[in-house]
Amino acid sequence: MSRHMSFHYVSMIVPYGRGLMTVEVIGPPGSLCYFNNIIIDIINVIVYKYGMGDATYFTHPVHDWQRRYEALRASLVERLPAKVVAERFGYTVAYVHFLKYQFLHGQIDFSEPVPEGRIQRRRVSGDMRQKIRNWREQRLSAGEISGLLSDEGVDISVRTVERVLAEEGFSKLPRRTKLKVGLTVKGAEVPARAETISIREMRASFDCEGAGVFLFAPLMEKLHIRDIIADASLPGSATIPAVSYVLSFLALKLLGTERYAHGGDHAFDPGLGLLCGLTALPKTTALSTYSYSLDEVHLVRLQKAFVKRVMKAGLYGNQVVNLDFHTVPHWGDESVLEEHWVATRGKRMKGALTLFAQDADSKLILYTSADIKKGEADDEVLEFLSFWKATHRKVAPTLVFDAKFTTYANLSELNRRGVKFITLRRRGRKLLENVDRLSGWERITIPHDKRKYPNPQVHDSLVSLKGYEGSLRQVVVRGNGHEHPAYLVSNDLSAPVEILVATYARRWRVENAISEAVTFFHLNSLSSSILVKVYFDVVMTMIADTLYSMLAQHLRGFELCDAPKLYRHFVRGEAAVTMKNGQITVVYPRKAHNPILRSVPWHRLPGSLSWLDDAGLTLQFK
Repeated sequence: MSRHMSFHYVSMIVPYGRGLMTVEVIGPPGSLCYFNNIIIDIINVIVYKYGMGDATYFTHPVHDWQRRYEALRASLVERLPAKVVAERFGYTVAYVHFLKYQFLHGQIDFSEPVPEGRIQRRRVSGDMRQKIRNWREQRLSAGEISGLLSDEGVDISVRTVERVLAEEGFSKLPRRTKLKVGLTVKGAEVPARAETISIREMRASFDCEGAGVFLFAPLMEKLHIRDIIADASLPGSATIPAVSYVLSFLALKLLGTERYAHGGDHAFDPGLGLLCGLTALPKTTALSTYSYSLDEVHLVRLQKAFVKRVMKAGLYGNQVVNLDFHTVPHWGDESVLEEHWVATRGKRMKGALTLFAQDADSKLILYTSADIKKGEADDEVLEFLSFWKATHRKVAPTLVFDAKFTTYANLSELNRRGVKFITLRRRGRKLLENVDRLSGWERITIPHDKRKYPNPQVHDSLVSLKGYEGSLRQVVVRGNGHEHPAYLVSNDLSAPVEILVATYARRWRVENAISEAVTFFHLNSLSSSILVKVYFDVVMTMIADTLYSMLAQHLRGFELCDAPKLYRHFVRGEAAVTMKNGQITVVYPRKAHNPILRSVPWHRLPGSLSWLDDAGLTLQFK
C-alpha cells in the first residue's frame, strides 16, 4: 500500500434509543461504496432497535389499567393460555381468570386515567354548595357532610368537600375527641343523652323499631298513668321526671326485654324515648340507679294507686282471688337470700319469695309482694287482706290457695274477719286409707266446657282441725283425673258444692299467670339480691300484664290470648313516626293482622297523652 494514499472521512448523527448518536467512518476512496453499505446496515440496526424499544410500551405496559387491557387482549384475541399471559404480565393464573370474568360481565373500566401532573376537579353545583355550607354551620365535619350527601345518593369525596369549604371561606374544625363526635374509643356509636322534650315545639320523622308500644298509649291514658305515678309520690331526677323513668321501665317490659341491662338494645330508638317524653331511653346505669332509689313504701303506694284506677275502670271481678307463692331463683355465688321451695325444679334454692294475687274472673294480677322472708310467709295472707281493704273498702272476696299457703291459725283469723276461703287439707296416709269407708258419695257436674273430667264424685261433711277454731266444711273429690282424692276445706257452709269445687278448680289460672310472667316478662331473670329491686320488677310485671289484657279485650277473636301471642301478632314490628304541631302520627306497615287493629274503636279511647303535654296521638294501619 502506498504511503501517499488518501483517506475519506465521513461523520453523521443518527437516532439511538431515546437520544442521538454520532457515527464516524474513515477509509480510502475506493472503499467509499463499501463503507456506505456498512453505514446503512448500522442505521438499520439502530432504527430496528429503536422501534423495538417503542414496542415494549405494549408488551411491557407500565400503567396498571393498560396492563390489564393487554393481558385481556392476549387472552381473548391472541388465544394465549392463561399461564402464558400470567407469566408475561406478572399476574397469577387465578387473577387472569378473574379479569376475564370482570370483562365478560361489564365490571371493568378501560378508560385512561387523568394524565400525571393534571388534577381533575369535580364540579360542584350551587345547590350542593349551599347544603355543604348549611351543614358546616351546624359544626359538621367534612367526613360527616360527605356521609350525609352519600345518604342522598350523591357520591362525593371528603377532599372535594374540604375544597368547597375552603373556597367558601370556612376554616377547619378543631380536632375533637371520639366522645365529642359521638363514638366510643373502639368506634361504636354513642346513643343520645336522655333529656326531656317539648312535643309542641318538635317537628321530626323517623322509624321506630319498637312502635308496638304506642298501641298501649291510649290504654295508659285511660288508666291515668300520670296521676298514678303522682299519687305514689315516686322520686325523679334533675333531668328526668318520675313519669319518664316509670314509662321507660314499662316500655321495656311491654317489649319483653329480658333484663333492664339489655335496655341498650333500644338506646337508638327515638320512638321509645318519645313515648316516655325523652330524647332517648335512659341508659342502663340510670335505670338501675333509679330502681335502687325506691323503697317498699313507694312500691306499695304505686300498687294501691294502680289497683284503684283499674278497679274504677271496672276491670276486676272482685269476687274470688287466687293466691300463690313463686320463688325467683338467684344464681349469684355470694347470694345472701334464703332458700325457698321451687316447684318447677323440685328442690329448695336460694331466691326471692314473691306473692301473686289474681282476680279469678279477669285473670288480672292485682297484688304482688317480693320482700318476703321465710318466717313471714304464713302471715302474707293477712298482709294481702290489709291491702285489699285499703283499696276495695267494704268488698270481701273469697280467697283460694293451696294447702301450704298459710297455717290453720291464720285460717281462724280469716274466719273471724268474715273472709271466706277455699283451700286444701293436708292429707296423710290415714285420710287416704279411710276414703273407701266414706258413704254418701254424690256425682256432680262442674260447669266448665273444656274440663276433661266434668263429673267427679264428692263427699260433703263438717270436720274439726287442730289449730282451727270451729268447724270447717270438707269436700272430698275423686274421679277428677288424679290418683288420689282431693280434700277441700272451706268456711263457706252455704255455697253449692258444685260452685265450691269449680271455684277451687280455677286456681290454676294464677299458676298460668306466673308462668307467663316467667316466660314473656322474664320474671326469673333476677339480676340482684336486693329484694326492693325485685319488688319493683314484679310491680312493673303486674302493670304490663294488665295493659296486655286490656289490649286483648279490644282485639276481636283474641280476647283470651296471652301476652306472647299478642306480642307476636300485633306488638312486634316497626312503624314510621311523625311529629308535627303537637300531633304524633304512627303509621304501621302492612301486616296480616292489621284488619283487626283497624277494627278497634280507637276513637272511643283517649286521643291525647297527658304526660306528653296533651299531644295528640293518631294510629294508622296500612
